[in-house]
Amino acid sequence: MRDDSRIIAYIKVYLYYIGKPRDSRANQMAEEYVRRTTRYLHCEMREIRPDRFDPWERHPAGMKVLLDDAGRSLDSAAFTALVERAQREARDLVFLIGGADGFPADWRPRADLLLSLSAMTFPHEFARVMLAEQVYRAATTLRGHPYPR
Repeated sequence: MRDDSRIIAYIKVYLYYIGKPRDSRANQMAEEYVRRTTRYLHCEMREIRPDRFDPWERHPAGMKVLLDDAGRSLDSAAFTALVERAQREARDLVFLIGGADGFPADWRPRADLLLSLSAMTFPHEFARVMLAEQVYRAATTLRGHPYPR
C-alpha cells in the first residue's frame, strides 16, 4: 500500500511587499535568497499596490500569510512545516508584508495566517530579507541540503 502522506506537490511561493524600500540593498539581499530558492521551487518577489492588487482574486486557492507584529511566532522548523503542509495540500504560499500604513482593513480577517517574524521592531526592508531567507531555509531543509545546519 502506498503512503500518500509523503507525496509532495509542486507549489509556488509568492513574496509580495506593499511599497518601495528606502534602501535598495534590502531588495538585492532578498532577491539573492529568492534566486537561490528557485533551485528548489518556484519563488517570486514583487512590490504591489493594494489599490491595484487583490491577493484573494489573484491567488484564490493559495494560502495567504500576512506578516503582522500581532501574528503567530514560528521558529524555523515550524516555518518549514508550514511550507511542507502547503506542498502536501498543493496550495501555493502567498506571503504579504505591509507598508508603512500596514494592510487594507479587510485583509487581516481574510488571511489564512498572521505571522510575526519577531517580537522586536525593525524596518520593513529587513522583513523582506528575513522572509526570503526563511523561505530559502525551508526549501533547502525539505530537500536535505546542508545550508540550514
